[in-house]
Amino acid sequence: MSIQQKETGSRIKSLLRESGYTVRDIQSAMGFENPQAVYKWISGKCLPSLDNFLILSRLLNTSIEDILVIDGDISRFGTKYRNFWKKLNCWYNDKPVIL
Repeated sequence: MSIQQKETGSRIKSLLRESGYTVRDIQSAMGFENPQAVYKWISGKCLPSLDNFLILSRLLNTSIEDILVIDGDISRFGTKYRNFWKKLNCWYNDKPVIL
């Protein structure tokens, strides 16, 4: 088993977008002087430290496990959120229709 760094970066980027956070918001919340570390995470060049993963998971209201992509784990992420939206919405042609 191994962490897929680039895919994890893509997941972080998606979660930030879904949560309405910008790179600058994360920079500020983490107390970083500049945003380069966050940009490196979302580009997949490096991963956050364990401490930063914990902070990121709290900010995004999810678990570290749901941020990480391990091996071929991408489909689990999509399924998890599809099931969540199905509970809240009706689906038409794989697109949510809010009631």
